Amino acid sequence: MNPPNTFRAIPGQDELADVPRDLRFHPCATTDPKVLTREQIERFNRDGYLMPLHVFSLEEVADLRGYFDRLLAKYLAEGKDSYSISSAHLRHGRVWDVLTNPRVVAIVSDLLGPSVVAWGSHFFCKMPGDGKAVSWHQDASYWPLTPSKAVTLWLAIDDADRGNACMRYIPGTHVLGHLTYKLSETDESNVLNQTVPDIEKYGDPVYVELKAGEASLHSDQLLHGSEANTSSRRRCGLTLRYTAGDVRAYLGWHDKGVVAAGDPPLHWANRPRPEEE
Repeated sequence: MNPPNTFRAIPGQDELADVPRDLRFHPCATTDPKVLTREQIERFNRDGYLMPLHVFSLEEVADLRGYFDRLLAKYLAEGKDSYSISSAHLRHGRVWDVLTNPRVVAIVSDLLGPSVVAWGSHFFCKMPGDGKAVSWHQDASYWPLTPSKAVTLWLAIDDADRGNACMRYIPGTHVLGHLTYKLSETDESNVLNQTVPDIEKYGDPVYVELKAGEASLHSDQLLHGSEANTSSRRRCGLTLRYTAGDVRAYLGWHDKGVVAAGDPPLHWANRPRPEEE
């Protein structure tokens, strides 16, 4: 087990300055998984990710893609960009349905245990030739959650491959604790405002190539990112974020919670399905 690691604020991270966080990786201790295999549990603990996971059929994901196309058109008409559909389950009933889908929650429960809170949903949509990369980062750097027991299920809305800038993981980096990063707030070609430098020393990346309807799953400590999409094809994924019920959220993030499995933890909200859609 890597040593305890408490996040320290740097310029641009003032809100997190007073949030003491346990940023160790906490291995999954499930011995009797219901959906995943024991080998997959061991692989997640070792590598920090799993892929591919077959979640939705071609017909189901085609219907979901059509919904996203309409939602994206609405956001673009309002002057927003293709990365703006964040915390979507708080506003859009259809996204709440995907976030709490029993097939998805069953997979996540095998890693997080019987108490699961779903708290995040964000469409990461790289339009053809959009020129924006997602820099190398750890999700836990951004999240006021402690202890660090959160996972992201990345659901492919479109086919994602190296040609249209699929995600990349660096296996095993989830056990290194919180890594030093530099701010990249002024870099307009970067979707995020943090970049972990000197990435070569952490090993070779694995490309997360998925067919629409498939998903990958990664630890909040795993180094990952993606290159700019220079192709003529769109690359959209829906990130679904989950954490164990004993995790506490600060800075008001508890209000994003939806109890996906187990009894409602007192320190999390349990947001109802939005009436919209």
